[in-house]
Amino acid sequence: MWKNLTLALILVVFLSSCATRAQSGMGAGAAAGAIAGQAIGRNTGGTLIGAAIGALLGYAIGNELDKADQANISAAYENSPDGRTSRWTNPNTGNEFAVTPQNTYKNNYNQDCREAEILATIDGKPEKIIQKACRDQYGNWITQ
Repeated sequence: MWKNLTLALILVVFLSSCATRAQSGMGAGAAAGAIAGQAIGRNTGGTLIGAAIGALLGYAIGNELDKADQANISAAYENSPDGRTSRWTNPNTGNEFAVTPQNTYKNNYNQDCREAEILATIDGKPEKIIQKACRDQYGNWITQ
């Protein structure tokens, strides 16, 4: 049983290294829940229940962190003029972001749209993307 649990934990850690924060949270939560479930229940049922509860809690926490960064990106689309950079560091992850809107235009549907350069340092690894977003009918910025 411990051999299978150890193999599952290694797999979770490996897969979560290329996942979103929500998915990483889910993997870590599942692993912690499985260990707790095994320690408490000392059977497969307890391990599975612990893994399921841990996965749900971990996903919810990881998803909120992603939402906080996305809210900051949306604020940059809303408030920053072309060429002005908005910067922040996520206090929970230490990840750093710099968003620079570069082009504001109307698309074929007469929606307000913007392009932005996003420089992100996630887990110490710098990444650069160009992202496009347009306003929906409610005024929210939706990435394209």
